Amino acid sequence: MTVQAAASDTNYGTTASGSSFYAAMRILPREQRDAMFQIYSFCRQVDDIADSDGPRPERLRALQQWREDIDALYRGNPPPRLRDYGASVKKFGLQREDFLAIIDGMEMDVPQEIRAPDLATLDLYCDRVASAVGRLSVRVFGLPSDDGILLAHHLGRALQLTNILRDIDEDASLGRLYLPREELEKNGVTSTDPLKVATEKALPKVCAALVERARGHFIEADKIMARYPRRVVRAPRIMSKYYHAILQLLIARGFAAPRAPVRVSKFARLAIVLRYAFI
Repeated sequence: MTVQAAASDTNYGTTASGSSFYAAMRILPREQRDAMFQIYSFCRQVDDIADSDGPRPERLRALQQWREDIDALYRGNPPPRLRDYGASVKKFGLQREDFLAIIDGMEMDVPQEIRAPDLATLDLYCDRVASAVGRLSVRVFGLPSDDGILLAHHLGRALQLTNILRDIDEDASLGRLYLPREELEKNGVTSTDPLKVATEKALPKVCAALVERARGHFIEADKIMARYPRRVVRAPRIMSKYYHAILQLLIARGFAAPRAPVRVSKFARLAIVLRYAFI
């Protein structure tokens, strides 16, 4: 469950006020809202390091400093940038290993850009950059541990796979290719050059497999949320419906080049918030 904003959305680089994340989180009670924006801020800052064009050794050092800062927070001696996090960590039982997993996920893009990872590596990436955010989030929302972790697993992966499908061209411009190697090879795509893969005629077949994976995770996430009162799952449900709308737009547009960007209209976003937050 990216705070994206996984975000983040799960594009942590967006501003909070302009994201579906912001719309979902602003409906929460104050303590929950404050905790979620702390999680968002953390995700955005480490993502900005991973996505910057600074020298790779400097980015690795900056991410390592974040690990040390998280450790200091859990020792009870937080650095200034994490000073306000202590109350949320204590109240909601936020786990140190989830913060560290997010850093590990961001770091996967730093030594070199990810290009056609195998399915196991892709799933690990999704777990770290999305489901780990979800594991922090469900504690804030107040879900029981077992179902909360399961919801984070499925919704995080659904959101991140949708991001990957949406951002093929943007990622290619950055030298990144998140489509799994097995699906590329199965459909006769031998190159791992992101710009070349983005123009392959077989790309729609590759993407179709990821669409089905995303759909499956959305279905499982919906089953879990259906077991709880609306007020408990308002925020994750809004995120789910928003990202499912993106996936539907992508399916309708198709994945053959050239691909026009897709956006959920303001009216549709407002309808999602009204339906799942207030009605």
